[in-house]
Amino acid sequence: MNKHTFKANMTGYLFIAPQLILFLVFLVYPIIEGIRLSLFRINYTNEIFVGLDNYKTLFQDPVFLKSTLNTVIFVVCIVALTIIFALFVASAVFDKNAKYVSFIRGSYYIPVMVSMVVMSMVWGFLLNPANGLIPYVAKQLELSNVNFLGNPHTVLPVIIFVTFATNVGQAIILYIASMIGVPKDLFEAAEVDGASRTTIIFKILIPIVKPTTYYLIIMNIIAVLKIFVVIQLLTGGGPNNSSTTLMYFLYNNAFKFNQLGVASAVGVIMFLITLLLSVPQLRAMFKKD
Repeated sequence: MNKHTFKANMTGYLFIAPQLILFLVFLVYPIIEGIRLSLFRINYTNEIFVGLDNYKTLFQDPVFLKSTLNTVIFVVCIVALTIIFALFVASAVFDKNAKYVSFIRGSYYIPVMVSMVVMSMVWGFLLNPANGLIPYVAKQLELSNVNFLGNPHTVLPVIIFVTFATNVGQAIILYIASMIGVPKDLFEAAEVDGASRTTIIFKILIPIVKPTTYYLIIMNIIAVLKIFVVIQLLTGGGPNNSSTTLMYFLYNNAFKFNQLGVASAVGVIMFLITLLLSVPQLRAMFKKD
């Protein structure tokens, strides 16, 4: 390696050094420390090595198993709804008048800009069984008076809908941006060959925006696994742990029950779940045809 090449390499390393240091300190180190803490029983003053006992305790805890199932349901439903609905809206409006497209993008993106705390409080008011707007309207229509957040059968769909409605705008924005960048020659050639709009969408448009789909799947999986604010403000994990997720279970163990070792074990399991769910999408994203 000559002197010029060495200087060029060092310049590149110096440019990435700040970001690399932040990555190591705030991402890599917490992961390693979390794995270490998951092997200890932690009290206020000392740490006792217990090996895999924290993991054994978790898998014998029915609340942990219930929260794991709830989290899987959240991930599958919210990611599927977000991708399908965003694709539908984006493919329907991407080639329309520019002002109309801007209006659609702005309308769907407004909830994304609002704090999740504020959105959760608004939905909590709307769904309040005592004086909420939705139960009041249902009562006026002589429908059955259902406590949506207090019923184990309805609480999961409600949380899924609230989270989906709050986050879907970002997916729509990204899909529209990707679709606008598709060469118009492809659509014109397909129309000349007699292809219908449905055929164009499913045979040309959706395959071309596949990288955006992979990106959205990965980011939504990570975001839904970390869902906390909606649960905390709307249900508190109830009723009867029907809406408890892994993140909320981790929070309870860490800050309510002072079980930092058990909470760290939950964090490690969440990290592994995220890794297992994301790796296939990453491999598909970078796969060369």
